Amino acid sequence: MNTSEFRRRGKEMVDYVANYMEGIEGRQVYPDVEPGYLRPLIPDSAPQEPDTFEDIINDIEKIIMPGAASPACTELETVMMDWLGKMLELPEAFLTEKAGEGGGVIQGSASEATLVALLAARTKAIHRLQAASPELTQAAIMEKLVAYSSDQAHSSVERAGLIGGVKLKAIPSDGNFAMRASALQEALESDRAAGLIPFFVVATLGTTTCCSFDNLLEVGPICNKEDMWLHVDAAYAGSAFICPEFRHLLNGVEFADSFNFNPHKWLLVNFDCSAMWVKKRSDLTGAFRLDPTYLKHSHQDSGKLKPAFNIFLTDGPFHVLFQHWQIPLGRRFRSLKMWFVFRMYGVKGLQAYIRKHVQLSHEFESLVLQDPRFEICAEVTLGLVCFRLKGSNKVNEALLQRINSAKKIHLVPCHLRDKFVLRFAICSRTVESAHVQRAWEHIKELAADVLRAEKE
Repeated sequence: MNTSEFRRRGKEMVDYVANYMEGIEGRQVYPDVEPGYLRPLIPDSAPQEPDTFEDIINDIEKIIMPGAASPACTELETVMMDWLGKMLELPEAFLTEKAGEGGGVIQGSASEATLVALLAARTKAIHRLQAASPELTQAAIMEKLVAYSSDQAHSSVERAGLIGGVKLKAIPSDGNFAMRASALQEALESDRAAGLIPFFVVATLGTTTCCSFDNLLEVGPICNKEDMWLHVDAAYAGSAFICPEFRHLLNGVEFADSFNFNPHKWLLVNFDCSAMWVKKRSDLTGAFRLDPTYLKHSHQDSGKLKPAFNIFLTDGPFHVLFQHWQIPLGRRFRSLKMWFVFRMYGVKGLQAYIRKHVQLSHEFESLVLQDPRFEICAEVTLGLVCFRLKGSNKVNEALLQRINSAKKIHLVPCHLRDKFVLRFAICSRTVESAHVQRAWEHIKELAADVLRAEKE
């Protein structure tokens, strides 16, 4: 959709909202659709080719409005999470439509998803240990619980440990900045010998620093064997897994208890929209379920759930009360924007978008490699290039300062071991090769200024 069409469609949407407000008294206050009404009305997977905007808008009135805001909100979310799960080729255990124990939910961010997973894992571990040893108090167990992540994991993982009140230990990564089984096993043995209780592991696919990938095929079996919850955080990189050539990076997800990535990072869905799947939804509801009187309703135990105020419910293959899958009770209709994006682009359009960004990142990488003054600091797998001037951290800090002060492009740095590294990320919807070439010429000019100043 170009800007001209966007302007026209935006005006049409304002008219739609205005017409809705003018005719609101003629609409039902309470929907009369049956639970599970929505899934049979739409395809069971995302379209390969784009749908027309007219078809999508027509479906709003035909499919969504009869169940607005609930149960349509939750019913569409379960279907969209299945659409996305199939695009990623997730194991069926994570999909709602298979009527198993798992399912997907939209969280606000990857940080939130990690915290939700940690809290669920903590509750599960406490219940398991107390069942085996009833004399153990929750406090006694809590002070011994320990979680693990790579030393390259996002700071939100450490923050989840702080909020969850448990120890979090960083596992040293290997030469490719990946967590490996040997280092994790060594930490587990040491902590068990010290009387600690390992219960939770976060594996990162596409780290923030350099887009490295923890080895799921090694780490996963250890987590399963040691009865530790494995949460896979692919906040940025997960979008790329819809492309068959990148799907191998997700191999090992079958060992995970939960998996999360952010469509709002690289799949053209606006913030906030963080997709999280679990193998056993009861692990979440067991940690977060509370039923005060003002949230109860007459159908919640009947097997045929209907909407109630401030609760989003449905009965597809199973009952879904998303208030028990997350930290807040209220939630927005976030699956609607997924529905629009998946239909407006089609799977092929989204794949083309990802592939273009990866191609542009390799174009930038090749430009860096042609200049002997620079070096590449980590393998370029997706849309991130880590590079620096050969030399001291000081000279690279000076280069970054000049780049960001010029305000033509913006780079965010990181530290890889003892090196100060610049990060070039392809992330704009409208970026083209000309932008990459222009950015590189700008960086080269500023690098020459920095190196000249260093000699003076």
